[in-house]
Amino acid sequence: MHKDLLRLMRAERSVRRHLTVTMVAAVAAGLLVLVQAELLAGVLSGRFTAAALAGLAAVVGVRAVLAWGQGVFAGRTATGVKSALRHRLLERLRELGPARLTAHRSGELVTLTGRGLDGLDAYLTGYLPSIAVAGVVPLAVLVRLFAADLGSAVIVLVTLPLIPVFGALVGMTTKAVTERQFLALSRLGGHFLDVVRGLPTLRAFGRARYQASVIQQVADAHRSATMRTLRVAFMSSLVLELCASLSLALVAVPVGLRLLGGSLDLTTALLVLLLAPEAYLPLRAMGTRFHASMEGVAAADAAFAVLDDDPDPVRPPSAHGAPSGAPEIRLENVTVRYPGRDGAALENVSLVIGPRERVALVGESGGGKSTLLHLLLGFIRPSEGRVLIDGTDLRELDLASWRARLAFVAQRPHLFATSVAGNIRLGAPSASLDEVRRAAAAAHADFVEELPQGYDTLVGERGTNLSAGQRQRIALARAFCRPDASVLLLDEPTARLDGRSEAAVVAGTSELARDRTAVIVAHRPAMIDLADRVIRLHEGRVVSDTTRTTTSSPAEGDAVRADEATMGGGGVTVPNTDGRGQVAARGERGEG
Repeated sequence: MHKDLLRLMRAERSVRRHLTVTMVAAVAAGLLVLVQAELLAGVLSGRFTAAALAGLAAVVGVRAVLAWGQGVFAGRTATGVKSALRHRLLERLRELGPARLTAHRSGELVTLTGRGLDGLDAYLTGYLPSIAVAGVVPLAVLVRLFAADLGSAVIVLVTLPLIPVFGALVGMTTKAVTERQFLALSRLGGHFLDVVRGLPTLRAFGRARYQASVIQQVADAHRSATMRTLRVAFMSSLVLELCASLSLALVAVPVGLRLLGGSLDLTTALLVLLLAPEAYLPLRAMGTRFHASMEGVAAADAAFAVLDDDPDPVRPPSAHGAPSGAPEIRLENVTVRYPGRDGAALENVSLVIGPRERVALVGESGGGKSTLLHLLLGFIRPSEGRVLIDGTDLRELDLASWRARLAFVAQRPHLFATSVAGNIRLGAPSASLDEVRRAAAAAHADFVEELPQGYDTLVGERGTNLSAGQRQRIALARAFCRPDASVLLLDEPTARLDGRSEAAVVAGTSELARDRTAVIVAHRPAMIDLADRVIRLHEGRVVSDTTRTTTSSPAEGDAVRADEATMGGGGVTVPNTDGRGQVAARGERGEG
């Protein structure tokens, strides 16, 4: 049994009660097989009168009632377990916040909590009761067979272990291919949800048709994984059925010969022939239901991995608080790998960002820029290497104090179902309305004044009643509303703004970044112009590090900006003379 699921069922009182009733009903129905076989053998051999048929009918009726009760309570058990697990999973994700959503795409978590956990039905309603039946009924049948006919009982005793042995051998393969199938399903669901969320952007850049082909490729991968799983399941059924059929033949042939020879009476022969299949049937059913439940078990493993995950484990109190003033940020041989993904998001990256230095991160999508920001936020931890803040490992700092020194604008900011003012003062709850107004003005969010209730206007969840540009400017206003922040982290803040709004936001960002350490993910030349250095990331590695102050002429500056604005292209870079970072030539992948 799955130990984590068992622990969960023990913790939930109602689930424990329903599971107990399910197990008792399943075992009782299985044991009644012995009574049914005894009565049927007696009636067919003439040992019992026709009146015994009433007793036989009663036994069959009781078994039917028990089977119905088992199904009802097994369904309630499955509902209770899935509900409890989903509540715990959602609560855990709320506690972890962006850490888990960074390590896994949100679409994969949606697939896990929905379609994935629904796969537990086969495990809870079929496999668990079959375990109880398989542990009791074959033993009871063997005891009765030993009392009726020693030779037949020995044959059953010798051949019976073959069923679980062959089932376990095939089951190990089944578990591996089912885990691959569930991984393919998670990727399909995750990618599909991410594409739906980003569909406006994809259509704007003419990439919607390409993503349709990507979804088709992911769906084909899931189809192939499903077919491999079905092939293994059918092979397992064939093996178990063949083994059981041969074992029954070994019992039936000697019984028939002995019956013809007169050394075995008819009642005993009928009893053996009726009971022998019941010894193998629970084990065959358990093997079949094992394969049907593997997808749910894989989903449960993934769910408990999230529940047990602790990216920020409790540490003893540390003397290291958050740094004061604009800090120096140093990455030393940092590598980041996300669970379940091939390749590293960042690979062997080393760089130094000096106090009050403004650094732009450029490169193609998926190159590792946002991962680097999430490292600085403490949302994820490096798999190798370390992140130092003024010489102190970020893992040794108090993250709450460190994050209080940060102002962060995400690529897709989340607005909550509250007022505009409430969204702006999210990171500074004590900010006055005047401070909120000044922050909005700095972010060029002058549209707020034109809303029906101004700053008291309620915003829909995710800002559904605002445009993309308006949502971005409110998110920028949050950063402007944190004047004490010593580190500014921006993830493409002008990606959804028109030229006029972009110019205003760039001017405000320039003012906000003054006397602060700033890390800006940028593709637009206007934002890149704010940076003292431009660092290009490609496939998780630093491939160029350009100090912008070495550009000597306006024409040369325009060329560098154009090169920096491209996504993924190389470029002859100007050496960084202060030793902070790496230098690479066109097309060369430097060591991070």
